Amino acid sequence: MRKNVTETILFLCFLSFISIRIQAQNLGKGLPPHTEYQELTAPGTIDKAEWEKQPDGLCFAWGSTDVRYDKVNVPQNILHDRTLKLSSWKGEKLNAQCLLWSKQTHEKISLKFCNLKDNRGNSIPAECLSAGFVRYVMTDELNKERTSGCGHRPDKTQWDSLLVADPIDITPFFALNPQNVCPVWVSIRVPRDIPTGTYNGKIVILDNEKETGSLRIQVKVGKNTLPPPSEWRFHLDLWQNPYSVARYYNTEEWTDEHFEAMRPIMKALAEAGQKVITASITHKPWNGQTYDYFKSMITWIRKYDGSWEFRFDVFDAWVEFMISLGIDRQINCYSMVPWNFTFQYFDQKSNQMQTIHTEPGEKEYTEIWTALLKSFAKHLKEKGWFEKTCIAMDERPMEVMQKTIELIRSVDKNFKVALAGLYYEEIEPYIFDYCVSTDQLFPFRAIERRKAEKKVTTYYTYCGDTRPNTFTFSAPADAAWIGFYAARLHMDGYLRWAYNSWVENPLQDSRFVTWAGGDTYLVYPGFRSSIRFERLIEGIQQNEKITLLRNHYLKENNKKKLAELEKKLQMFDLEELKKGAKAEDAVRTMTEYLNK
Repeated sequence: MRKNVTETILFLCFLSFISIRIQAQNLGKGLPPHTEYQELTAPGTIDKAEWEKQPDGLCFAWGSTDVRYDKVNVPQNILHDRTLKLSSWKGEKLNAQCLLWSKQTHEKISLKFCNLKDNRGNSIPAECLSAGFVRYVMTDELNKERTSGCGHRPDKTQWDSLLVADPIDITPFFALNPQNVCPVWVSIRVPRDIPTGTYNGKIVILDNEKETGSLRIQVKVGKNTLPPPSEWRFHLDLWQNPYSVARYYNTEEWTDEHFEAMRPIMKALAEAGQKVITASITHKPWNGQTYDYFKSMITWIRKYDGSWEFRFDVFDAWVEFMISLGIDRQINCYSMVPWNFTFQYFDQKSNQMQTIHTEPGEKEYTEIWTALLKSFAKHLKEKGWFEKTCIAMDERPMEVMQKTIELIRSVDKNFKVALAGLYYEEIEPYIFDYCVSTDQLFPFRAIERRKAEKKVTTYYTYCGDTRPNTFTFSAPADAAWIGFYAARLHMDGYLRWAYNSWVENPLQDSRFVTWAGGDTYLVYPGFRSSIRFERLIEGIQQNEKITLLRNHYLKENNKKKLAELEKKLQMFDLEELKKGAKAEDAVRTMTEYLNK
């Protein structure tokens, strides 16, 4: 009887056991998204004289995807040609940005797309075009020395703040206030089976459902084809936070409602070519560095006799859900070495939650992790996931990593290990998935050897990087630059520590008490994409083109073209970027070269 009561309390103590009712492949249509919200007031002044010069009615023009346009001032850097000319490979997703502005109120603006046609009767269907009204979110700045985005910033009034264009909304209609600007993000998905050629069409702008004008688009489609995102070789690893979604949508964790809220968010990640499932196997592996901290997806139980039991219900449900969406290449499990070396478990003897502090090399640490790793390995093998699972750590010292790797290999030498942090030559051969920060030099020969060994080598950006970065105030082209830089380094891909670790009110205010604005998330509830996320995908696509061309030139033994490609990539120079070089110049030049 005592045991039954304990088990009941155990289930109540762990939210991870609340209503695990899902089968990943049988979920419904999802929660209704938050379709309307109010932006914060823009700081600064309005140039009223410039507004008075504008004609009556709704104004519109093509803009640049390299610019975050001001909300309350007449837009600059617009294209005066009403036809936007783009080039692409087959299968590529193109970005464009147009602008709407007016000195009057317009209560219901919408857009309509037409087929893009060539002169032979072929077309890019209108369904391949989409658009979202760009909204504005509050952001801040780097530190006062302009050397980093890290550092505690609890008092927002001490930092310069501004309203910036970033969230891409999901509403089909938009109400434009007087003396306001509304950017519109346009996406064009070029079909893979379309004939090479030049395609022309237009976007029709509707004001209160009446046509008020149009903007023309021309897309020149080349002969080369990009594979679908699921086949991209670029190793994208953006860490997911399911707990942030549960809090924002006010759902119990791991219920049907929770999974439904996550579906569009994680589906968009899969469509970006994501390869890795982020799983937390300890409580607060990063010591609660986000607004919503991570909990253990494995239930730790210390039994009456002092032995350990581990349950994997939540872990299984989460992994099955992500695999069902197409994110199925790798599972990274954090972390055997959490930042505070504290581990939480349910103790049957005391009938309550307990914590224990122990570090690699200590007897208790070895006993606990030997038990967990043995149980975990057995479970993973039964599920068929062992070969794709990594025991993952981040930013840990070499001495700690050496002890941890030794313990892992003593339990099962075939366990894969992942590390994001500094480069250590001594442990590199034992790391399957090795990710280094931008200030680390990973030897080229080691990268090439690791490719031959089918290991993964990537790099990451974090709050300490002034550029490139994906803060909400970062230059949009910085996000695209990231993919090109990986190509220059011959690395397999890129890691970012926060895909959706939302702050308290992510749609209105991207600032956080510890990091620069936007550092903790790339996308918004809804699912709403962002300028940053769309430009990041753009850079990944260009990286994929480079990989395909490299392989083609190697196969054909075309040393001249290969050397030309490598020389072009030298323009992606990290030090020059940090000194003030414009990311958009290199991105534009290289994109034009690849599309030729």
